Amino acid sequence: MPGIFAVILSQFAIVMMEKRIRVKAPATVSNLSCGFDVIGLALGEPFDIVELELTDSGSVVIEDISGCGTLSREPGKNVVGAVLEAAVVMAGGSTGFRVSIEKGIRPGSGIGSSGASAAAAAFGANLLLGNKFTQSEIVSLAKEGERLASGSAHADNVAPALFGGITLVRSYEPLDIIELHVPAELYCVVIHPFSEVKTSVARGILDKEIPLVTAVRQWGNLAGLVAGLYSEDYSLIGRSLKDYVAEPRRSVLIKGFDKLKKSAMESGALGAGISGSGPSVFALCRGRESAASVMRSMSDTMKAQGIGFDSYMSPVSRRGAQLC
Repeated sequence: MPGIFAVILSQFAIVMMEKRIRVKAPATVSNLSCGFDVIGLALGEPFDIVELELTDSGSVVIEDISGCGTLSREPGKNVVGAVLEAAVVMAGGSTGFRVSIEKGIRPGSGIGSSGASAAAAAFGANLLLGNKFTQSEIVSLAKEGERLASGSAHADNVAPALFGGITLVRSYEPLDIIELHVPAELYCVVIHPFSEVKTSVARGILDKEIPLVTAVRQWGNLAGLVAGLYSEDYSLIGRSLKDYVAEPRRSVLIKGFDKLKKSAMESGALGAGISGSGPSVFALCRGRESAASVMRSMSDTMKAQGIGFDSYMSPVSRRGAQLC
């Protein structure tokens, strides 16, 4: 992914003389129905912002957290803190960080709240330490935040939060992340109900093993999705957005999920499903006009059920973590 590392190098040049920076990273939609733990895309909004200052303390201090009153300021119990403590160890232990966190993405929303914070922290730490880490090491740092948040060091949120676009984790050992083609007219709509689904709970209800016939159907759809993205075959993209692994188990955690998904499909979405662990529900659409229609329909469905929600609509963002 040479284009991605070029972005990191260009922003490194900007902060060579700085000891304090602000980094933002976007919300993401992971899994995309058929790609459990391996595929994700970056949204145009919302963002988490992490402000970092390099110190010589050898430790991490979280000075302030805004936008969420439930997160711990103890580094070992905070996603950003976990990433930065890992960065301190990887850098040799002589440097430290002072940090403030601005949460624009609600924890437990299913649109990569922990992933965005972890990505911003890893990206910023690398810049302040003189672009010390490789691309894989930056992702590995961000994964430590996900390990704390969910008990699993998955990369399907942190990769698009770091690099933008649509990313595929081909392998975790060794780590191999591929930047996929983004069709020009591909839009994403997200409805975030005002409820929380903890990632650890949503992962805990999944089957530990699945039948071979289910696996075949799932990886056939994943292959179809990748082929559809590269060929810009929107019909194939839509046919591939089916989940036989996570959605059957997790949908019961989301009030009104079936009605919400039905409204998306009936209003013209290519496909729809659970974003990450939920409760957010995403829909992929062809073009802005179709996306706007789908968002109106999904919003009306939420209102009819009396459920509070946020809504987002954007093309797939080509930008991941960046200075702000």
